Amino acid sequence: MQHPVTAPPIPERIRTLAAAAAPTHVSFAGAARPAAPVRGGVDGTGRPVLLVRPGDPLYGARDEPAVTVDLVASRRLGGHEAARGLLKVQGWAQAVPAAEAREAAVAIAGHCPDEALFDVLEDLAAPAGGGRPEGTGAPRLLRVDVGQVVYLAGGESGVIDAEDYLRAVPDPLSDPAERMLAHVNDAHREQLTDALCSLLGAPVREVWLWELDRYGATVRHGADRPALVRLPWSAPVACARSLEHAVHGLLCHR
Repeated sequence: MQHPVTAPPIPERIRTLAAAAAPTHVSFAGAARPAAPVRGGVDGTGRPVLLVRPGDPLYGARDEPAVTVDLVASRRLGGHEAARGLLKVQGWAQAVPAAEAREAAVAIAGHCPDEALFDVLEDLAAPAGGGRPEGTGAPRLLRVDVGQVVYLAGGESGVIDAEDYLRAVPDPLSDPAERMLAHVNDAHREQLTDALCSLLGAPVREVWLWELDRYGATVRHGADRPALVRLPWSAPVACARSLEHAVHGLLCHR
C-alpha cells in the first residue's frame, strides 16, 4: 500500500522558505571578524542578493570571496514575529551583472524597500566616472553563488547541496496559501482551536496556522514551549480552489 505524501520534499520546502526570507547577516569564510548585518532579498533562483554600501565589509570585495549569508523566514503571530526557519547559504559573493541589476533590485525591494536601490541603478546607467564626488561611491548589488544550504526549520535540520537547492522550486501554491493562512489567523483562530482540540482529543491554547501548502497544514499551539502538529490532506491539492476547500474542511472538523 502506497502511503500519501504528508509534507513537501525538503528541497522544495527550503526553497519556499528562502523565497519568503530576508538576509540578516553575512560572514567571511575563515575570517575572525564577526558576522556583519546586511540587507537584501532572494532572487527567483533562490540566490541571496545583497545591498552593500561604502564602508560595509563586502563593499570592496573582489575575487568572489567565500561567504555565509543568514536568511531568516518569520511569521507574524498577533503582535510579534516568530522565526519559521533559519537558512545559512554558503557560497561565493559576486557582483550582479549590470544587465541583471534591475531584476535583482526588484528582488530586494520586495523584502526591504530602500532608496539606495535607485542609486545602484542610476550609477550603472551613468557613463564611466558618473560625476560622483571623489572618495564616494554608489551602493553595490552582490549575489551569492550557492555552494550549499544549511537549514533549521520546524525542529528539523540538515544540509542541501547547491544542485538540489537550485533545481527545486517553491511550492506553486505558496502565494494563495499565504493569503489563506493570514486570513485564518486574523479571523478564524477560534475555529482552528476547536478543530485542533477535536483532532488531538485534548485542550490546546495559543493556536495558530503555521504553514500551509499543497500537502497539508502545520498548526502551532502553546505559548512557553510551542509545538507543531502536521495535518496532511488526504491527497495533495493541485490548485488554490482545492486548497481553500481543504482549509475549510480543517476548520469545520468536529
